Amino acid sequence: MPAAHPVLERLAPLLPEFERRAEEIEQTRQLPPDVSRALIGAGVFKLCVPEILGGYEAHPLILLRAIEAAARADGSVGWNVMIGATSGMTAAYLAPEAARTIHGAPDAVTGGIFAPRGKAEREGDGWRVTGTWQWASGNSHVQWMKGGCVAWESGRPRLIRDGVPEVLTVYFPRDKITFADNWHTSGLCGTGSCDMSVEGLFVPEAHAVSLTRDKPRIDSPLYRFPVFGLLAMGCGAVALGIARGAIDDVVTLAGAKIPTLSRRPLADRTGTQSDVAKAEAAVRSARSFLVEAVEEAWRDAQRGGDIAIERRMALRLASTHATEASVRAVDLCYTVAGGTAVYRSSPLQRRFRDVHVITQHMMVAPPSYEVAGRVVLGLPTDPSML
Repeated sequence: MPAAHPVLERLAPLLPEFERRAEEIEQTRQLPPDVSRALIGAGVFKLCVPEILGGYEAHPLILLRAIEAAARADGSVGWNVMIGATSGMTAAYLAPEAARTIHGAPDAVTGGIFAPRGKAEREGDGWRVTGTWQWASGNSHVQWMKGGCVAWESGRPRLIRDGVPEVLTVYFPRDKITFADNWHTSGLCGTGSCDMSVEGLFVPEAHAVSLTRDKPRIDSPLYRFPVFGLLAMGCGAVALGIARGAIDDVVTLAGAKIPTLSRRPLADRTGTQSDVAKAEAAVRSARSFLVEAVEEAWRDAQRGGDIAIERRMALRLASTHATEASVRAVDLCYTVAGGTAVYRSSPLQRRFRDVHVITQHMMVAPPSYEVAGRVVLGLPTDPSML
């Protein structure tokens, strides 16, 4: 595990304020402007941006720790940190001038969705793009968003292999995007993850990349690291942070709450002790697996060349497992808390809702086990999707 990092040092004193304002963040359905500015000032959104563009090009485990710490304070803050930070990874795929335009400003923040919900039709020296994407997290504080698009040329999808259409990641300036006010959800309410759309927007060639076909223009360990693996790791880190926060909450509650028909605090019950221990074990073991998977993939990245498919698989598997284990831990804490946990005044009800929403994200949803299982079983698997 890497040592201290300046971003972690600047982030730490902000966390109590984020935790105190969790209900406000949930009610506004996005990060308040001063919270966004504080995160920008801490540098969290520059963790994956190349050093040549003023970023940190940090070790993935620094990213994991930053996301986890933010999510421990509040799930929505952690999710916004994850999206904004991991989005900087694709800066390494852009031509230098485009990369400076999009990522070069000290306060630059990007976001986006890789899912190919858009259509990019070839037009001259660029693309004419139309599409609508869900989960446009953090859109209130970004300058650029990106969306996955199927590439079309001469009136048909452009195929790359085995009849598979090429998917581009296309950047749009925020002022060219229409955002729908439709983020009304059970959890992660403060992430501002509404739908975004563009209609017939011309995008220059330099603002579109293929993450499965193109190679990063910057050859360093971070940009050899699997892009989708990094995103999945980020989702798992948010879940782990939420679970750690839930354990904090129930430990505090158990020492103070005297259950009905009891003279002793909740902490004295053997059932409480057992369930809290199970939650602790679930979080610690899942985190250890995720850290191990990151470290193994990182060693491959440092050596150069492609990351072995077994390392990619382990990274995706550990990320999904971390999410699943975190849900199990939060559920245990929620149950231990009893009726106290159902009130809006209890942070446990929010953590319960937040962590269950993460399970629906495609990077760590249950079907992602199937891809890992194919590798374990020795079946043909497309490594680009890992």
